[in-house]
Amino acid sequence: MSERYFVAEPIHSGQTRLVDEEAHHLAHVMRAHTGDEVVVFDGSGAEWAARVARIGRSEVDLELFERREVDRELHLRLTLAVALPKGDRQRWLVEKAVELGVHRLQPLLTERGVAQPIDKALVRLRRTVIEASKQCGRNRLMEIAPPVDCLDCIAAASEGDAVRAMADPCGTQSVGSFLAGINPSAARALTCLIGPEGGFSKRELDVAQQYGWPLVTLGRRILRVETAAVYLAAVSAELCIRT
Repeated sequence: MSERYFVAEPIHSGQTRLVDEEAHHLAHVMRAHTGDEVVVFDGSGAEWAARVARIGRSEVDLELFERREVDRELHLRLTLAVALPKGDRQRWLVEKAVELGVHRLQPLLTERGVAQPIDKALVRLRRTVIEASKQCGRNRLMEIAPPVDCLDCIAAASEGDAVRAMADPCGTQSVGSFLAGINPSAARALTCLIGPEGGFSKRELDVAQQYGWPLVTLGRRILRVETAAVYLAAVSAELCIRT
């Protein structure tokens, strides 16, 4: 696969331009020359084969010569609503969620949460989405939604048509058996809630159950937040692959 680059502006015509980090990487890290071929995408779902037309001081102009509709998305729109962990573990979680095909990451504000997502951190995480998409070949960017209170998330998600589950050690069935019971031809979306290291509070669990959220267990061991998120994403992706 050719080197992949992201263009923030929608691609419409026969030319496009790389700027900032993307231009720097192609021009100064990869030491590209005029005529070299790359692949570009804008997050809309397609990708384009392109040739380097001009290398400037801080931009690279590309000539587009082939548009490709390449769908590498899961047919089940998976939303992970997660009480984000601290520090670099956030970045690792986002990177793996992108690789596994997660459609949307919803940061949760919970009663026992230790990391409060701030705008600066979310900007960095959205850059991680781009880098991970370039690496794994996705042409649609995973959405990182603004942080929301856990109870508000439970209420809002309950109004939609998505299949819902809340990960908790008190769950009455494994996540695998829960997902096996989903009708893949009928289900189009799945929302999974993952709490902080201290777990969901009794109030949060009670509200979820009042809204009819099934509690699912991820096994006998206590998992880190990012491990639980990746586990849920991987099992969900396997369901999509099999069907």
